[in-house]
Amino acid sequence: MSFDWIPRAPKESLLDFTTARKDLLEKPAPPRTVYEKRPLVNPKTKETVDGLYVGYVILDNEKQGNSYNLDMLAGAACAFQLASRDPSVVAVVLTGAGDRFFCTGGNVPEYSEHMIGRPLDCQAYMQVYWDAFNAVWTSTKPFIRRVQGMSIGGGEEISGCCDLTIAADTASFGQVGPAHGSTAMGGAVQFKSVTMTIEDAIWNTVGCAEQMSAYKMLRKNYIHRVEPVLKKDGKFIRNPEVITDKWIEDGEIVYGEYKTGDELKEAKALVKTLERDTSRLDQAVDEVVWTFANLYPQQVGNSLNMIRAQKKVAWERTKAETIFWWAANASVYGEFDMGMTAFNTSKKTGTRDADIIKLRQLLAKGRRYDAEMFEEVMPKPK
Repeated sequence: MSFDWIPRAPKESLLDFTTARKDLLEKPAPPRTVYEKRPLVNPKTKETVDGLYVGYVILDNEKQGNSYNLDMLAGAACAFQLASRDPSVVAVVLTGAGDRFFCTGGNVPEYSEHMIGRPLDCQAYMQVYWDAFNAVWTSTKPFIRRVQGMSIGGGEEISGCCDLTIAADTASFGQVGPAHGSTAMGGAVQFKSVTMTIEDAIWNTVGCAEQMSAYKMLRKNYIHRVEPVLKKDGKFIRNPEVITDKWIEDGEIVYGEYKTGDELKEAKALVKTLERDTSRLDQAVDEVVWTFANLYPQQVGNSLNMIRAQKKVAWERTKAETIFWWAANASVYGEFDMGMTAFNTSKKTGTRDADIIKLRQLLAKGRRYDAEMFEEVMPKPK
């Protein structure tokens, strides 16, 4: 069978992996990373402070779930570095454009069409990823993750190096790597095993079985604060799709779980009628930033770096493996190719998934990863 229907980059295709480029932050339209210096605000008086700022790093690619391509990733690394080295910036806030998505991870078309079969580019890509992390690890500024929407896959990972997470209560969190031919090794398997229990980390990062609500992630101690963003009759209400009015039912912890059945259908219908207002989310971010701004800067920086060491140790233990594993895993006709290509061609085939059970059956017979196996497990164009 011909694979001409699968989109691929030209055979001779070069990318620029440089991060020390301010032009990355000057793109007029998405997909892009935006860096803004916003005045420091006293959350009580709403007055701004002369000469002091908060660095906002915004992942702007709403049409693709605020997924980041290489330029956006390099732009984030550049923005992190600029904010970290600017003495007028007291804190850094990482967020996404719009209100539906925080970030859904790496850009699938770029992965599927360019990275497959280019191991050196995979290695260079991960070095850019490291640049973003290192800008945080060495910074004396607090990094706040403002999650206003879905945080999935690599979106959870690139932001996992942040110090505190403040989320809208409509946000959802989850990992999808093993379901799409990848491993959540860009931060999730490292950081979640530090901040959650090992079993929660395994279920969340390996199981790919559920998207967790912001309230459940708060319950799991993975995020710091949750704020309502929906209004009914002019008043804020908690996300009606999530159980927030009780802790236990029939002996089971239910706080933070999504409702099911007719209750969920009714809640979803209600949400469509409600006004969305992020003012409380923004107020919470301002309050946290203001708290840090009123502390001695060197003491804040030293304290943050000592606490970050717990995450950093987990990251350093495995980061060399990530670069070479991804390069190896991105071989043509391998699992990464299967997962990313199936996802990227879903509009042509009607499904995002290859047949993993079929793959396992073929492997059990001693088959190898090749074009023939690829064809057998991949969905077909309609």
